[in-house]
Amino acid sequence: MDERRHRTATKTPETGPYLRQLLIGLVLTLSASPAVHAEAIFTGDRFIPAVGTQGMVATSHTVATEVALKVLQDGGNAVDAAVTAGFALAVTQPRSGNIGGGGFMLIAKGDGSPPEAIDYRETAPAAATETMFQDEHGEAVPELSRFSHLAVGVPGTVAGLALALERHGTISLKQALAPALDLARNGFVVPRRFTTGLDEARPRLEKWPASVKAFYKRNGDTYQPGEIFRQPDLVQTLQRIAGEGVAGFYEGKTAQLIANEMKRHGGLITKEDLKAYKPVVRTPAHGTYRGYDIYSMSPPSSGGTHIVQILNILEGLPIKEAGHNSADTIHWMAEAMKLAYADRSQFLGDTDFVEVPLGGLTSKAYAESLRAGISKDKARPASEIKSGEPASYESPETTHFSVVDRWGNAVSNTYTINFSYGSGITVQGAGFLLNNEMDDFSAKPGVPNAYGLIGGEANKVEPGKRMLSSMSPTIVQKDGKTFLVTGSPGGSRIITTTLQVIMNVIDHGMNIQTAVNSPRIHHQWLPDQIRIEQGISPDTVRLLESRGHKVIEDSAMGAIQSIMIGEDGTLYGAADPRRSTSSAMGY
Repeated sequence: MDERRHRTATKTPETGPYLRQLLIGLVLTLSASPAVHAEAIFTGDRFIPAVGTQGMVATSHTVATEVALKVLQDGGNAVDAAVTAGFALAVTQPRSGNIGGGGFMLIAKGDGSPPEAIDYRETAPAAATETMFQDEHGEAVPELSRFSHLAVGVPGTVAGLALALERHGTISLKQALAPALDLARNGFVVPRRFTTGLDEARPRLEKWPASVKAFYKRNGDTYQPGEIFRQPDLVQTLQRIAGEGVAGFYEGKTAQLIANEMKRHGGLITKEDLKAYKPVVRTPAHGTYRGYDIYSMSPPSSGGTHIVQILNILEGLPIKEAGHNSADTIHWMAEAMKLAYADRSQFLGDTDFVEVPLGGLTSKAYAESLRAGISKDKARPASEIKSGEPASYESPETTHFSVVDRWGNAVSNTYTINFSYGSGITVQGAGFLLNNEMDDFSAKPGVPNAYGLIGGEANKVEPGKRMLSSMSPTIVQKDGKTFLVTGSPGGSRIITTTLQVIMNVIDHGMNIQTAVNSPRIHHQWLPDQIRIEQGISPDTVRLLESRGHKVIEDSAMGAIQSIMIGEDGTLYGAADPRRSTSSAMGY
């Protein structure tokens, strides 16, 4: 990025911060001017997005949004703000924000060059084996891959965020950590979601004394809304990173604490595993949809590949004419989703270990062949769908945030510790939770993981390998300019959540907040059912059932944080009301 331009740009002064409560959820907006509806895609407001002209941040926690926005206001760029938000979320949102997990970041520079991807997904320890989660009869043992020390992959977050800052940031790692350190040391006000989450997770967390010490009061009670929560052990861990850089986590005392935790309880991660961890710079998955360039995460995420694949299938269908969430549109979407998830089970894995036919999976020709098998008025049973023949060669509690700065630089970041509170295991003396991402490998080919996703040989456990993911940080560009920055948590539903926000904007002309708020649907091949949120018409459900679909209504899906950029450069931010602490702020 142009550091000289970054340092000398004139900042537009704020002229009146204000708070706007949406009809659904919380969106906190700092704006220099009212919304400018400069093009057709922003007309027909149903819900009003946050507005800014100089910078925009959308995260799943208001405090993280605030500290990241201040970085932008003080002259920092989008990467500076994103890394600051990432560490702040590790303090304020321990159920999913993390330094004990990993994720993916997409970065688009304001100069029009294609985005790059930073892969900081966790890796399997050197001692991992293909059958480590099977019993003596060769049957998968879910408890081992989810709630034991064997479930933990080598964490990547600290190294990944540091690499992003090194490559594209303008502030030091110590500066990016300062707000997180302050929040851990002096505490933050507990929101209701924090209390509810710890109450629900108590049966898992109370198995581990270090988790009880880190997240509950001395008498064992849960912190209540409005009380101050502090994390003294985490302060020491963050201080080591601030003082020693990446080595302050992957070597020295913190690494020893992690290794000790593993040794005490039969885990596999060693100091050598930690020291050997390296994030990887990758080329994003890329496709086009109705004149827009879609950039999303490449393997070991399946997300970008299958977002592009599904959009390719749907591009040949009259989605706009059929209407948003009509029976026709949902039917076509569900049929396309089935096909993509079937391919996911067969072909996707870590490309450093297996050959993945990315070109074939994301080609228009392959999508056309798949589309030809979709009936207009009849659901195709999942039992009749196998992985296709392309050309040859992630917990609901994941966290996403999006950032855009005044120079047009954009960051889309998704990271996770997998389940809510990950493995439930806190590193004794270090104050942070460990992931249970090893469950995202195929414990046994053909056996579903916790999200019902089927895996194959391409995603088997191997030492040093990155497990398959659904995380899909995404950047959409038009004529070389960033138009949409988006991504979501949601496990297997990340892909379809991100897909639908893209479609809501491009196909249905929604403003970004309406696109985020609108009811969602999901199909992942197996189980063979369309999952819907509340808000889909009962008449539509009956029509879908008459075509042979099984439809179930279930809880909310995803918590997508998005930013749209108008042709005049106005920034529109949308926080997802499905996560009560979410916020978007612009200036």
